[in-house]
Amino acid sequence: MESRIERILQSRREFLTTTASGLGGLALTSMLLQEGVIAHADALPEVENPLAPKRPHFEPKAKACICIFMAGAPSQIDLFDPKPKLIELDGQPLPDSMTENVRFAFIQKETAVLKGSNRTFTPYGQCGMELSDLLPHIGTCADDIALVRSMHTEAFNHHPGQTMMNTGVMTFGRPVMGSWITYGLGSESQNLPGYVVLTAGRGTTGGATNWSSGFLPSTYQGVLFRNQGDPVLHLSNPGDLPHECQRLGLDTIRDMNQMRYQETLDPEILSRISTYELAGRMQVEAPDLIDFSNESQATLDAYGVNRTEGETWKKFRSGGPDEFQTFASNCLLARRMVERGVRFINIYHATWDHHSELDDRLPFNCMMCDQPIAALIKDLKQRGLLDSTMVIWAGEFGRTPLGENRAGFRTPNTGRDHHPFAFSMWMAGGGIKGGQVIGETDEIGWSIVKDPIHVNDFHATMLHLFGIDHERLTYRYQGRDFRLTDVAGKLVPQLMV
Repeated sequence: MESRIERILQSRREFLTTTASGLGGLALTSMLLQEGVIAHADALPEVENPLAPKRPHFEPKAKACICIFMAGAPSQIDLFDPKPKLIELDGQPLPDSMTENVRFAFIQKETAVLKGSNRTFTPYGQCGMELSDLLPHIGTCADDIALVRSMHTEAFNHHPGQTMMNTGVMTFGRPVMGSWITYGLGSESQNLPGYVVLTAGRGTTGGATNWSSGFLPSTYQGVLFRNQGDPVLHLSNPGDLPHECQRLGLDTIRDMNQMRYQETLDPEILSRISTYELAGRMQVEAPDLIDFSNESQATLDAYGVNRTEGETWKKFRSGGPDEFQTFASNCLLARRMVERGVRFINIYHATWDHHSELDDRLPFNCMMCDQPIAALIKDLKQRGLLDSTMVIWAGEFGRTPLGENRAGFRTPNTGRDHHPFAFSMWMAGGGIKGGQVIGETDEIGWSIVKDPIHVNDFHATMLHLFGIDHERLTYRYQGRDFRLTDVAGKLVPQLMV
């Protein structure tokens, strides 16, 4: 195949490898060509964009996803799952039979007591969904939300829990939801990544493993956008480099990479080619993406992009003095990315790990996120985008109905420990049937008593709404076919329209 760069040297090892195969190699090649298993070298196609849109297995409801991940595990008992009986039993111990085989992260069973919530709950919307007084703005979207109170997982520490919620297993090195969806469907965006990650707060426990492509080609990894300056490092041209010179360099690198790919068929080379090309196109698109000057003042006010938290951030393990503005801007950016065809957007915020001072720290976090999340849902809806955009609000697990009594650390019983057995999350748009509560926990919020939904079930349902059969979306690695739902997962019909 002709190229601008002609290869005129051949290494001795390559020569020996080629000739040593002898007549047997020639015979095998001839047979494979006749059977159509391989193509003739002259027939090798041009390298295609691995993020080009792909056909789903069946007609999808959702085309894009905004997954808002509250790392650290928000307290469902204080936000989504009211428990009057727990308030009545506040300060009393649980029977030993309920805790003898339970593993806690920090609670000491011998002196643990129940902790009722100090929050008040109000019915919202025509559906009458009960939500905490800390979420008045999200409450106005209740009729668009499906609230699940019966989630459960096996993970009870943060990094494994975040890995489980994002990849379907607690094992590190597996692809996350956003990577699987862009692998399965590609992206509608020509000039932005198919999968983008936005962050606010202190940073997640799982770090970059929360947006890793794992064993999938790195094309499908989440691209982390920065909160200041260029959204991606080195996005701007250095100095006065003319565009023509940059284009010539990119073309030369592309030719070299294409030649190497035809020799090795290494999929990572396709990722490299795609990344270089995308970087060039992003130089045009990204500045417009982050420029809010064409947004109305009413929109900016609705999201609260100019809100400040004053000096209160210093008290609450916050991510800094601009946390409110950063999170609100991320929500607005997510809507703008959906408009530009980005397939999957993660918004991460940390931390919600309230082992103590829950009644001070939780209101701060909710004040930060409640208004912009509600604005995002309403903005998508009024632009006609909510029907095709799935919005997810989740953490890695829940919090105990017991107060945390860790010895020698913090004031006892002012916070809650990790609780994987029953927790809450919610979804909206993208084929989700809103205005309903699914699942039920017992009177103190300890166990699920109705409609348990595992993390793998959530993943299976999410993929289904994107037109993907979770058992057919696979990738062969180390001799076996892997999938997001691992060897489990079943659809949750109640969630779907």
